Amino acid sequence: MKIALIAPPYPLEEYPSPPLGICYVAAACEEAGWDVEVWDFIVQSHGDEKLKSLVETSQPHVVGATSVTMNFLSAQNILRKIKGLAPEVTTIMGGPHVSFAIYDTLKKYPHIDVLVIGEGEETIKELLSHIHEPKFWRHIPGLAFRQGEEIVITAPRPLLEDITSLPLPARHLLPLTRYLALGFPVSLTTSRGCPNQCIFCQGRRLVGPRPRYRSTGSVIEEIEYLLSLGFMRINFADDFFTFRRQRVVEICEAIKRRGLKFNWSAFARVDSVDRELLEIMVEAGCDSISFGVESGNEEMLRRIKKRIRVSQVIEAARLCTQVGMRCLVSFIVGLPGENPQTLRDTERLAHTLEEMGIEYGYHFLAPFPGTTVREEIDQYDLEILTNDWDLYDANRAIVATSSLSPQEMEEFVRRYEEGIAQAEREMEERYRHGQCTPLERFHLEGRMRTQVIFRLLRDDLIEKMGRVCDESIHLSPLDVLISRISPEFSYPTLFVKQVIKDLYDKGLLGIQREGRQVRWYWRDNEEYLQARG
Repeated sequence: MKIALIAPPYPLEEYPSPPLGICYVAAACEEAGWDVEVWDFIVQSHGDEKLKSLVETSQPHVVGATSVTMNFLSAQNILRKIKGLAPEVTTIMGGPHVSFAIYDTLKKYPHIDVLVIGEGEETIKELLSHIHEPKFWRHIPGLAFRQGEEIVITAPRPLLEDITSLPLPARHLLPLTRYLALGFPVSLTTSRGCPNQCIFCQGRRLVGPRPRYRSTGSVIEEIEYLLSLGFMRINFADDFFTFRRQRVVEICEAIKRRGLKFNWSAFARVDSVDRELLEIMVEAGCDSISFGVESGNEEMLRRIKKRIRVSQVIEAARLCTQVGMRCLVSFIVGLPGENPQTLRDTERLAHTLEEMGIEYGYHFLAPFPGTTVREEIDQYDLEILTNDWDLYDANRAIVATSSLSPQEMEEFVRRYEEGIAQAEREMEERYRHGQCTPLERFHLEGRMRTQVIFRLLRDDLIEKMGRVCDESIHLSPLDVLISRISPEFSYPTLFVKQVIKDLYDKGLLGIQREGRQVRWYWRDNEEYLQARG
């Protein structure tokens, strides 16, 4: 039996990691004895012809997809197309969005046969053992599906207590060379569960309020595996990595004891760190920490149940600067009761942090299904203006309060973004005239490199332009490839050449002779790992 699992499109501009949830589900399917493929449409295109070719070549019996709210519509559209190509295929969807939008999903999207609610590993294994016997589905916890005109929601599946028992995520099924080309951190979780009560977040309901921990040994095993693949930066993506201090210390000590050299980052709360803990983390390779602060207004922080104070934000930022750790702070615009004064308070705190050398940014409130703010909207000064899930990317205002329109919220953020854009333009001007600092050059060329790789991946440029005629004896295959690809960019040809040459030198791109032609391609995992030795 064959199952294809889909990682639906996600904006590369949002710096995606190799998808973790789908790899956990893939590992569970492999453990159950299924033949598993992952169709990753994050780092490659997903046009109709490619989708048709995948279905015809693989002939899966089951196709599953995950999604968050912002890419749900893309994910369901892919399943719709697959159902049209192969009506006999059973389609499954899981993830945070459908876990809290069950009726909406099953009523509007008939091409989705069954939903997996909440944690998916055990549910999917049990479902697959009865996939062609829908009469048994009622007895499987954690499902929702249609039976005639009825929508059936089975009993909730208890959260898995021993998460160490889960097999490591099946990242070997991903196109690893493409993710390594991006150079973004790879995510790893050491726990599941979030004790926080923030009204704008799904986490507590999705993974439970009580943290469940993996063994330190299994965490270190996964770190060593990721380093062996060539990833050199890891993000500990736990909802609240620093919740249990001694746990953080144990992991840091194990990293140092094994002599593992890599840089890593984590999410934390400002009231959960002190100088000693931050120093221990730095010694183990942590160079960046992210704090969700959300607002600079004390009353707002109480309203959203953040349970922190502005003074704690400033103190945590001060400690990070003292130990030499990069500190990133995020704010949310458009929270319930937002008004001109609360925005001024947030801006004042942001400027205080900026003076300390702290980086910060703004997102707009996206009231996802399953969040308290959405489900108890009548209790808040907030109006949700759209249910177009494509707009739930936190990059635009989709709510209003009694004191602020979405246009006023966007104007507040636009002023901040314009300041950044002006600084970038001035930096680019210095770069063009050879007057920028080495750090500015590093920043700008890194951004340019990222944009080149985005296009290579998103538009499959290597596949489309990578067949090079060997008759061009005056040019190397690399130069012929560059002559084709460089017109796609506004950057200097020499710069584009250096980016592609670097991908080749790192073993991510390969060359294969086919008669009188040379074909460039992204190396598959097996070939890449053999080349690494």
